[in-house]
Amino acid sequence: MSFTGSIDYFSLETPLFLSSLLPLLATTNADLAPAILNGVLLSLVVIYLASKIGSEIAKYLNLSSVLGELVAGLVVGISALHLLVFPDSGLDGSSSIVMQLLQFVNPLDPVVLDRVFAAQSEVISVLAELGVIILLFEIGLESDLRQLKQVGAQAAVVACTGVLVPFVLGTGGLMLLFNVSAIPAVFAGAALTATSIGITSKVLSELGQLKSSEGQIILGAAIIDDVLGIIVLAVVAGLAKTGSIDAMNVIYLIISATVFLVGSVLIGGFFNRSFVTIVDRLKTRGNIITTAIVFAFMMAFLANALHLEAILGAFAAGLVLDETDARNELDELIKPIADLFVPIFFVTVGARADLSGLNPAIESNRAGLVIAGFLIVVAIVGKVVTGWVVFGQPGINRLAIGAGMIPRGEVGLVFAGIGAASGAIDKPLQAAIIIMVIFTTLMAPPLLQIAFGKPDEPPTATAIKSTSDPVN
Repeated sequence: MSFTGSIDYFSLETPLFLSSLLPLLATTNADLAPAILNGVLLSLVVIYLASKIGSEIAKYLNLSSVLGELVAGLVVGISALHLLVFPDSGLDGSSSIVMQLLQFVNPLDPVVLDRVFAAQSEVISVLAELGVIILLFEIGLESDLRQLKQVGAQAAVVACTGVLVPFVLGTGGLMLLFNVSAIPAVFAGAALTATSIGITSKVLSELGQLKSSEGQIILGAAIIDDVLGIIVLAVVAGLAKTGSIDAMNVIYLIISATVFLVGSVLIGGFFNRSFVTIVDRLKTRGNIITTAIVFAFMMAFLANALHLEAILGAFAAGLVLDETDARNELDELIKPIADLFVPIFFVTVGARADLSGLNPAIESNRAGLVIAGFLIVVAIVGKVVTGWVVFGQPGINRLAIGAGMIPRGEVGLVFAGIGAASGAIDKPLQAAIIIMVIFTTLMAPPLLQIAFGKPDEPPTATAIKSTSDPVN
């Protein structure tokens, strides 16, 4: 938690000082616990109400519920109502409506209020991370490992194209057209390579296209894209900090990501038998879902420990358990858990996005708006073209594949945040990246829906073929 970070404000030169300070900090933290809990509870009330209202409105308009949750996040977040804001946006506790409500109930010192604000924001951020982990575990359960293997080559080509094209166009265009220096241009180009697997996979699931050939190519490409994105992020972050690239770290990331993903699939057969044996021996309530969640969290932990994304581990866990006899029951058991945690992720993604950079009346925004327009064009073109590099799939819905790779989501925001924190990009370029992320994230769900057609329409020929395959 962030309280431990408060020790950094002191000069800890002697063990005696440290031993006398820790009990004081422990007492202070205990005193703040009720206020932190109240802040978390109020924030969750805001999140769940916003999520439900947004998804219901989206459903009424025949749009994806993900889009409704993202827009709801924009409304309650930093761009509008300030009901759900975070310290990383540059705001303090007094800027949060939730914190103001806490002040009304129990007045707090401004310094203490900021500490409560930081702590409750960290809790919500962790819950959002759990939400996306559970989402990817659920998507893994709904996926077909055999189908993913069948489209593996196409997914790899789509992923590599979706990384290379926007990176080259973005970096080169910024340097040639806008005279942006090399390091900021590389950072912005790297932000264009990302794909938000969480947003795309949820929309595909809602449209009933997750197991179609298009859906499996998108999903496989997004997974590979995520791994490539981690490597790109490590490279550009090192470049921003040191001005040079740590080749050994890049090699480590490539090897560890490959070993982890291949190893996860290979252990599937062994763990499937072990999972069924363990579940059969447990007699108390929750034997299946608890064992599955433990496995998913352990895989997420291992991925994180290898400096990969935790969501890759969760997805791999879902793929493994999808091969078990308990798969159908697991599919139903995970839904209420996903309904509880996943909305936190989507609403917070929207809440963190600051639309103030869209105001052309502010002179400092204008340069960013022009660059943002360029980045949006590159972001769309660089991903849409991926649908036309798929081979060996006659009649495939190429527009749907390209549309599925468009959303940058939280991944793009991470690039913008790290770039700004490291000083690699200035405010206009940061605003341009954020605008690009918001635009691509919001346009992807309706574009996917247009490409595939309404959920109640007959599925495509490729979808019929994939869903008619026998299930293990």
